[in-house]
Amino acid sequence: MIFEKMASTIPGCFELLPRKMEDSRGSFVKTFHRNAFEEHALETGWQEEYYSVSHKRVLRGLHFQLPPHNHTKLVYCVSGVVLDAVVDLREGSPRYGQFALFNLDATKANMIYIPKGCAHGFYTLSDSATIVYKVSTVYSPDHDAGILWNSVSPIWPDPDPILSQRDRAFPPFASFVSPFQYDQSVQGRAAEGRHENDGDFNISQGSTIHGHAPFLVGNGEEP
Repeated sequence: MIFEKMASTIPGCFELLPRKMEDSRGSFVKTFHRNAFEEHALETGWQEEYYSVSHKRVLRGLHFQLPPHNHTKLVYCVSGVVLDAVVDLREGSPRYGQFALFNLDATKANMIYIPKGCAHGFYTLSDSATIVYKVSTVYSPDHDAGILWNSVSPIWPDPDPILSQRDRAFPPFASFVSPFQYDQSVQGRAAEGRHENDGDFNISQGSTIHGHAPFLVGNGEEP
């Protein structure tokens, strides 16, 4: 088994648990396997990959790119621990305006697969954390957008986190007019998977924290 795939309450959003091999030297983790992703209708055409390093109490989010440059994202933590948030912004989604939370932990090696039309952000719980991002479209400054970090409540443990000026300036969810549409057929294909002992993936329900949540274009590249 290459991955365990755990569903969240956000359609098309999954927690992926890759196999972590450890010995006296350290550990080894495979974060991507093209054939396994293709078999389960998950994105394989990653166009960019980058990472961020954040200090304790730093919050980054809630970010997304607008169509036609909206993208699927795969995120994971290679050092430290963060509280990761995904907000469904797709009109017609049964979870529109709701969120899922995940603890991304380098020692656990878990990853979050985020479909198009969702906002993403995280809060740093450890002294420092390094997050890697894979995205399916190239960054477009003219389509870079977000919603205000605390307008989707109550998801953050800190009422006064360390924020960039850009993230402080995003408009609240209440004024957001979504350009995203929910595609049930696409999400349905992605949700299909093999059962336990049926190959590369083991499908199970994820343990996430959920709540009811309820666009400003950025001018600089900042995840």
